[in-house]
Order: sequence, then structure tokens, then C-alpha cells
Amino acid sequence: KYLRLRTVPVGMKRFATVEEMEAVPRIRRPRGEKFATDQIVGQSRWLKWTIGITMDDLMGVQCGAVVGLAPRDANFLSGERMNGVWYGTIEDSTAHQAAMTCASYGDYQALAVSPLASGRLDNPDICLIYATPGQMITFINGLQYKNYRKLNFSCVGESACADSWGNALATGEPCVSIPCYAERAFGGVQDDEMLIAIPPSYLPSVVEGLASLDRNGLRYPIVNHGI
Repeated sequence: KYLRLRTVPVGMKRFATVEEMEAVPRIRRPRGEKFATDQIVGQSRWLKWTIGITMDDLMGVQCGAVVGLAPRDANFLSGERMNGVWYGTIEDSTAHQAAMTCASYGDYQALAVSPLASGRLDNPDICLIYATPGQMITFINGLQYKNYRKLNFSCVGESACADSWGNALATGEPCVSIPCYAERAFGGVQDDEMLIAIPPSYLPSVVEGLASLDRNGLRYPIVNHGI
């Protein structure tokens, strides 16, 4: 209503066992194919699917470690796969891997993503909201309307899911990111979109803040009054 998002917000939730994940209503599972986590999130937000995965369904440790389905082991931290591709030296690649914020590993075997409005995920760990810069700053204005605090966000570059869902899962704090190449190439993120990953406990105050801003005449889309 207040932001006019082009796709639905989705929730992400981790499960201690595969059986718990598979008990989610109308859950879909990959059928022998390997996916990037970006693709799983993209299918949920664009197609409105509820999808469940384990580490076996993902392309590799780069995807699994961010959401806590794989460890930040020597293979992950080495930076070998990004050396000479995304970064110019092995030292740069290694520094990038070390800088990525990942969810804790060891407590969860599975993960599901589902449209928030479907109600299929009971109390998701985080909510993912994709928005244009204008929508994003309006959302943040709503978040800051009461109990104001300055928000700080990080940017690791490629693997920016570590800045959004990895960071939010690890810290329990709202995290904004500029989605990376992989999120746009494989996850359907549009050229003008940003992402905020946010625990659901924040959403009621965001909606209240947006409603207050709306009553004050501060609305999206933002009217350009000219230079």
C-alpha cells in the first residue's frame, strides 16, 4: 500500500531437521538440480512459490555458508574460486571471503523461503524486501520514525547476500544491500533494485511509521518539485 512494490516480500526460515522443513504447507523441493540460493529466493518472490532446500540442493559452499547450511571451512576461506575472476590476487580473494558475514553453522539442516502473505512460514527468521532506492529510503524512514537510530550497512561487493540475509541472520538487525552480479544474473533482481533483510519483529513499527509519514504528506512515489 505505502511502497507499491513490484514483487511480494518473502520470508526465510531455517529448520533443525529436513522433516520440519518438509512439513511446511505446499512446500516445493528441487528435483535433482543444483541451485544458487539467489535462484531459490527469486522463484519465491517472482513466482510466489514456497521452496525448501538443504545443502545438497545448492551449487556450492559459497551459497550454503551464507545461510548457515555449510561451514566457513578452509575451502570457503581460501578465496581460490574468486581469484583472478572477481579479485586480482589471492590475497584480495581471501580477504573478501573473510569479510563475508555468514549465519552460524551447525544448528540447521534445511531452509525454506515463502511469500510472507501466504502465511506458510510460522515466524520466519528474516523478511526480504526488494525495492527501488526511492522505495527503500521511504521504508527506512518508516523504520526510523520511532526509536530513531542511525543505521550502518556494509558492502563486500560480489556475494552481497552476505550483506543482506547473511548479516541479518547473524545479527538480528535490519541490513540493506546493493544486490550483486549473481543475485541479478540468477535471482531475477532488477537493475534498479536494492534489498533489505529484516527480522519480522520490526515490521509492525515500520508499517506504523509509514502510515504516520503518509498522514504527514510524505509519501511514495516521491513528487519531484524541481531543481
